[in-house]
Amino acid sequence: MFFEKLKPNRGTKLRRNGSTDLRISLDPQFLESILLINETEFLTKNIKSNDLIISPKNHYMIINKANKPIQIEYDQDFEQHQIIYDPYKYENTEKIKINPEEFKHKHNVPEGYIDILPKWYSIKFTYPDHNLIFLKPEIGISFQIHQDRSEHWKIISGNPIVLNDHHVYYYAKSGRKFHTPIGTYHSIINPNDKGGEYIIFKEWWEGHFDEQDIKRVYNPNHYEN
Repeated sequence: MFFEKLKPNRGTKLRRNGSTDLRISLDPQFLESILLINETEFLTKNIKSNDLIISPKNHYMIINKANKPIQIEYDQDFEQHQIIYDPYKYENTEKIKINPEEFKHKHNVPEGYIDILPKWYSIKFTYPDHNLIFLKPEIGISFQIHQDRSEHWKIISGNPIVLNDHHVYYYAKSGRKFHTPIGTYHSIINPNDKGGEYIIFKEWWEGHFDEQDIKRVYNPNHYEN
């Protein structure tokens, strides 16, 4: 057996299973305290032991929402599985906000924006009726919910992994659109390696837009900078 200890509010890497079924187990008391990606499903409640069987070549990730560490047991060496996304890869690196002036010229950002929100991992240009968001390689935004607005995303460039409600879509193509109703989960991950391209997506909304209207159910690095 192989083991992994997961602290509260931490997630495993998003991995892709090998060529045989992977069986994962943990103390049954924690089944109601985890979030689980099993290929195209994002499970948040009523998780059963059978949900922790990962079919060959499928993706998987566990997030600990308990208030204490949990131990995860694997029936094979999970470290040999392909890592698609490591949410903590840059946790301990210096985080410098993207310089908007340099960025907009380098990436030919369209004129007409009325606000800019630069972070160390992404930059958002706000236009009168939509946002244009650029997400760095090897980075994912938090798994989040809005209470006062629904959102629409359109992939402009790149092939991201998209969490939309309780479904996960892998390597979405440019032009793909997603609708996230009020109160449903959503996130986007750029699986490109460091030398890859930014994911670019357009975001617009229905309802009341407020930057504070965000509940982060999983936020790997707290993104304070």
